[in-house]
Amino acid sequence: MTFEWEGVMPAVTTKFTAQDTLDIPMFEKNIAAQIEAGVSGIVLGGSLGEASTLSREEKKILIKETLSIADNNVPVIMTIAEQSTKEAIEVAAEAEKMGANGLMVLPPMRYKSTDLETVTYFKDIAKSTDLPIMIYNNPVDYKIEVTVDMFEELMEMDNVRAVKESTRDIINIGRLRNRFGNSLKILTGVDPLALESLLMGADGWVAGLVCAFPAETVAIYKLAKAGFPKEATEIYRWFLPLLELDISPQLVQNIKLAEVATGLGTEFVRKPRLPLQGAERDRVINVIQESLKSRPELPDYKNLTIVSGEISA
Repeated sequence: MTFEWEGVMPAVTTKFTAQDTLDIPMFEKNIAAQIEAGVSGIVLGGSLGEASTLSREEKKILIKETLSIADNNVPVIMTIAEQSTKEAIEVAAEAEKMGANGLMVLPPMRYKSTDLETVTYFKDIAKSTDLPIMIYNNPVDYKIEVTVDMFEELMEMDNVRAVKESTRDIINIGRLRNRFGNSLKILTGVDPLALESLLMGADGWVAGLVCAFPAETVAIYKLAKAGFPKEATEIYRWFLPLLELDISPQLVQNIKLAEVATGLGTEFVRKPRLPLQGAERDRVINVIQESLKSRPELPDYKNLTIVSGEISA
C-alpha cells in the first residue's frame, strides 16, 4: 500500500480481558471506530499499546486483526521498540511478512546510545526492510534525541520518510521543515501541543486521546488543515484537559479510563501496571466526566476540502 505520512494516526491501546488475554472483540470495536471517524492510519505496539508487555505472538495477532479490519482502507504501522539491533530487525521482518504497511521505530530501549550508535541502529533497521519508516523522536521519555544533523544522515535511507516529533520543543518543527522541506514528513506526538504543531506546519498527529475520542481528534486536524483555525481552536480548548492525560507516566491507565467512558475500551492493563487508585483515579475520572458534560457538537469535518487553493465545505 502506498500512503502519505499525514493525518491522524492513533497510537492505539491494546485491549485485555480480566484474564490478561487479548480482548479481540473490544480491540476490533475501537479500530472500527477510528476508521469510521476518518483516521489516516493505525499505529500498533507503541508505549500506549503496552508493547513492552506483549509477546511476539501477540504482536502478530494484533497486526493480523488490524489488517483484516482496515481492509486496505488505512495503513497499519507496527512499532519497533526492542533491546538490540538484531531483535529489532527480526521484529521488523515479521511485521513486513505479516503485511504491515510501515514501521515506527524507537531508539534502543534501556541503553542510552550515543549519536553514532543511534544513527547506526536506525540505519541498520532501515537497510533490512522495504517498509517506510517513521522515526520516533522523544528525548523526554527515552533520553535520546535525534537531532536535525542526525536526521541529515538518516535521510540518506530512502525508506526513512517521517518523524514522530515529541521533543515538546515546538520550534523543532520549524528547524526540521527549514532543513528538509517536505521530504521529511512531520507528525506531532504530544497531544496537548497538537494544534500548535499542526499550525506550525506538522503534516499529521500520532495521537493518544483519539483512542477514546476519534471524531473530535480528526475534526481538529481537518479544520486546522482546511483553514479553519478558529473552529479548530474551539474544539481543542475543550479537549485540552483530556489531552493533558497523555503526558503522564500513567497515560495508559488514563486513556483506558477515557475509553471506558466513551464505550471504546476496558480498564484492564497488564502488570506491572495497575489500574489507577485513590485520589489520582478520582481526579482523572472527574476530568473525563466534566469534559463529557460539555462535549462539543462537531461540524461536518469529513467533507472539508481544498479546491484550487480555495477552502470549501
